[in-house]
Amino acid sequence: MMHDGEVIADVHRHQFAAGQGYLNTAVVGLPPRRAMTVIRRHLEDWEAGRCDPYAFDADVDRARVAFAHLVGCRSDCVGIISAVSVASGLVASSLPDGARVLCAEEDFTSVLFPFLVDDRLEVVTVPLDRLLETIDHGIDLVAVSAVQSADGRVLDLGALASTAAEYGVRTYVDVTQGAGWLPIDAERFDVTACGGYKWLCAPRGTGFVTVSDRCDWLVPRLAGWYAGDDPWTSIYRPPLRLAHDARRFNLSPPWFDVAAAAESLEVLVAIGVEELGCCSIELANRFRAHLDLSPGNSAIVAVDTDRGDRLSEAGIIASSRAGKVRLSFYLYNDDDDADLAADVLAGRCG
Repeated sequence: MMHDGEVIADVHRHQFAAGQGYLNTAVVGLPPRRAMTVIRRHLEDWEAGRCDPYAFDADVDRARVAFAHLVGCRSDCVGIISAVSVASGLVASSLPDGARVLCAEEDFTSVLFPFLVDDRLEVVTVPLDRLLETIDHGIDLVAVSAVQSADGRVLDLGALASTAAEYGVRTYVDVTQGAGWLPIDAERFDVTACGGYKWLCAPRGTGFVTVSDRCDWLVPRLAGWYAGDDPWTSIYRPPLRLAHDARRFNLSPPWFDVAAAAESLEVLVAIGVEELGCCSIELANRFRAHLDLSPGNSAIVAVDTDRGDRLSEAGIIASSRAGKVRLSFYLYNDDDDADLAADVLAGRCG
């Protein structure tokens, strides 16, 4: 009898041309067929001189609306960016001189480096498991990932939001490794950022930032024509006329990519974060059980093994991070993927 996660994967796997044996979404997600159809059409239009720049505005709006659904906020809180480091740098540059920023020392450097490079700021790093207890009135901002890239550890986002609110501390959360399968209430945080090319199954170069209503301190220092309230009348001359919502943080969109991203995100919205998380975590825990590992709450599993090179020989695509083999499970994977990967790493085959 099929379990819930397997049913979900079985229903939706047909939307992807590949996926069997692909346990590497934490590096780059696979595109659904409809996203590939759209991007191919735009490439043909580009080649033929039929590209209509104005038409991509609708794709930008669709992507913003879909992302808002996935992370639990209003679409007017969403802007488009190109990479997480862009948002990190924007947050860092908006803090006052001498601000104390609390980070997890194991975190992805796109979260860390923009703060560390700013010598106006005092950056405090602690192990992730001590992050919440370190928050106090002496901290001005917490900058951290919702899910750790290296090993898939999931931060208690509810506790982060509550603790930060208790001490009046600003929050910046990178949701790249969680958005798509992890429930996220983005409006509880001042700023969140997300790269689109992993769990959102969108092209690289797409990304999103969310900005809460209370975040009046964030300065749109990278504002260009597409940050205007009406971008196509904001391409020349003063005065400054930025959008009044999070679109003021928009970067000029990568047209073909954002059109494909809109398609990918709408596929995920139609399935739902709860279902995506159920499918992904069930598969990850099935894999864990075969290796006698305790069940977890993440779609990402890191294994300390010397048999990682055997995975590719067996047709399993995974990655190596922080000295461990990292596997990530998503809606195009199935029980066979989890079982085979576990058998290879346990030495039962390959």
